[in-house]
Amino acid sequence: MLKRIPIRWRLAAAFAVSMAALLLALGAFVYLRVEDALRSSVDQALRAQSAESIGHGEEGSLLDADARESGTIAQVVGPDGKVARSDPATLPALLDSSAVAAARRGPLLTTISLGDGELNRWRVLAVPDGEQVLVMARPLRQTEETLHRLFGGLIVAGPIGLLLATLGGYLLAAAALRPVETMRRRASAVSATTPGARLPVPPSRDEIRDLAETLNEMLARLEAALEHERRFVADASHELRTPLALLKAELELALRRPRTAEELRAAVGSAAEETDRLVVLAEDLLLIARSDQEALGLRVEPVDLGALARSTAERFAERASTDHRRVDVEIPPRTEVSADRLRLEQALRNLVDNALGYGEGRVTITTRDVGDAIEIHVLDEGEGFPPEVAARAFERFTRGDDARTRGGSGLGLAIVEAVAQAHGGSVGIAPNGNGADVWLSLPGHTIS
Repeated sequence: MLKRIPIRWRLAAAFAVSMAALLLALGAFVYLRVEDALRSSVDQALRAQSAESIGHGEEGSLLDADARESGTIAQVVGPDGKVARSDPATLPALLDSSAVAAARRGPLLTTISLGDGELNRWRVLAVPDGEQVLVMARPLRQTEETLHRLFGGLIVAGPIGLLLATLGGYLLAAAALRPVETMRRRASAVSATTPGARLPVPPSRDEIRDLAETLNEMLARLEAALEHERRFVADASHELRTPLALLKAELELALRRPRTAEELRAAVGSAAEETDRLVVLAEDLLLIARSDQEALGLRVEPVDLGALARSTAERFAERASTDHRRVDVEIPPRTEVSADRLRLEQALRNLVDNALGYGEGRVTITTRDVGDAIEIHVLDEGEGFPPEVAARAFERFTRGDDARTRGGSGLGLAIVEAVAQAHGGSVGIAPNGNGADVWLSLPGHTIS
């Protein structure tokens, strides 16, 4: 239930509770301090008057004119415990025998009541005067009336002060949250059709500004991711359109007029090639999508890199020989790494395929130990990557001008990077004199 209340009201309520406790404590402190000051004033007056009256127990006046005007009364109690003198004369005994006995041992301050009601209380000071006891009393009526007025003032002023403080707390909370409301309204207008839209950042250096800057950074990341996805979808659509168009054209030509069996076999073979290309492209897109979602499942096991490289070289041997080229493996025996065999084989195939498709001369597969990692290098003897392509070679659908004419999808090196990153590794491109050196690094140690 409390969570449904707006934050500004919750802050105002918390502020009101805190202020109520503070006002209550402050009111109690003021009341007790005033009461103590008034009582101390009465006690001081009684001590001063008793100092003047000591020694007058048998003759002379017990009180002066100022004391009588203030309502002070006095008594002298004899050694027998009976009242010897009183001022005024009709005054009843102010203290009982036990209090008088205590006063004979030293000054005694106490409060008594002479009648009913809270306003009939008296402050009494009893001091020894030789064998007698001098008792002086002063009414507390004025003191208690003052305290009653103070209490009434606190009762009236406290709620008013609390109400004003609560209102001030609400206004302060509303002012503090106003930038948040401004950001909320701006955020409600942000959509995919408003690129570059950002939340307003308040000028103050506080938590609200930090929140606005953090949200703007998040919007920038989301915008970059959205633009990345848009570009990915557009490039994927373009790559899919070409083999689909060729496949459709082959089938339409095969159906347009009667064909011989040989012509039909050629058309079906061409359609099968385009279908294979579509299958490979779909698998590559699926792998890229899984890597984006960090869902590229790995089955890690010890992998013999030499055996893996040799099987890959054998797979491309026929293709390489057609172009009078070869794929060599220069990996020491028993070179192993912990990896997913199928994913690593897929990455290595893409590297070799890229070297055969766009490089020249001999293709070499080798490894290097680099600290706590092992690098798998694929080198060729061609012209290497143009500088503008090398800077973004591992981005999706990146192809040089000559690569576009050869029908590549531009996903090969992106898949190599995805596999490397899934293993906690990295990729890179380095010049190789006359040729290119593309490598992927995997954490682990060689075993030779």
